[in-house]
Amino acid sequence: MTAAGLPMAVPAQGLPPRVRIHEVGARDGLQNEKGVVPTEIKAEFVHRLADAGLATIEATSFVHPKWVPQLADAEQLFPLLGDLQGVHLPVLVPNERGLDRALALGAHRVAVFASATESFAKANLNRTVDEALAMFDPVVSRARESELHVRGYLSMCFGDPWEGPVPVAQVVRVCRALLDMGCDELSLGDTIGVATPGHVGALLTALAEEGVPTDRVGVHFHDTYGQALANTLAALQHGVTTVDASAGGLGGCPYAKSATGNLATEDLVWMLQGLGIDTGVDLGRLSATSAWMAGQLGRPSPSRTVRALTHQEQ
Repeated sequence: MTAAGLPMAVPAQGLPPRVRIHEVGARDGLQNEKGVVPTEIKAEFVHRLADAGLATIEATSFVHPKWVPQLADAEQLFPLLGDLQGVHLPVLVPNERGLDRALALGAHRVAVFASATESFAKANLNRTVDEALAMFDPVVSRARESELHVRGYLSMCFGDPWEGPVPVAQVVRVCRALLDMGCDELSLGDTIGVATPGHVGALLTALAEEGVPTDRVGVHFHDTYGQALANTLAALQHGVTTVDASAGGLGGCPYAKSATGNLATEDLVWMLQGLGIDTGVDLGRLSATSAWMAGQLGRPSPSRTVRALTHQEQ
């Protein structure tokens, strides 16, 4: 480790020079918290993340408050972020009503949330996979007409708690449908954290063979079995340059009880900096932000890097 608390950079061949981190801590990270986080704390969290150099920060979700009470303050939160310059603030929109709410507040980037498996589509959206895609079609179409950037999340790309391993071809079919619908980019979700590097490579290879450009694919790994960084490295080796991560490792999935936390942004940045890959993120500021947020939540950060750099105790 260097004197500044950073890893020594030793570049490896075949990796991209820069990675864009899609920070999900303020939305995906907080949505499963039992205690409601005050709106002002959420706003400060996003501002601190931006100050640490993160340029894409998923702000909130325009979902019905009944389903995700933690994000019931979307209308109050989003205007508090209007002073952020040069920062993308995507929001999740589950349906046309959610899109209406996002448009009314001037959002420029939205995301829809599909499933690769029937069981999770039923649990999360009370629809079949194809019924969910049909629901998203007018949402994506209207968003594109309004010149919004649209991201398509795809859950259960590697394993499903009810169905087990998910066939690669099944995932490719839904990815293709989302792109054909008009999504600008995809996020491949390992919702219960069961992916391994070979599986990641197989899916990315199959997507490329189906004509899905790598530059329109991001990855979203959970660290349930400690594989998130290994899986990320495998994705980078296949040309992926967008990686989802959550500051401090916050988050899980309220509809998949076996899902544990997201890949911690600090752990990701530590690895990328060690590989000589640019992220634009100040690791010290980011770690301090996550330590601060952990304090607001009343517990230590689960991120190993945050604990190492801020000397938090278990």
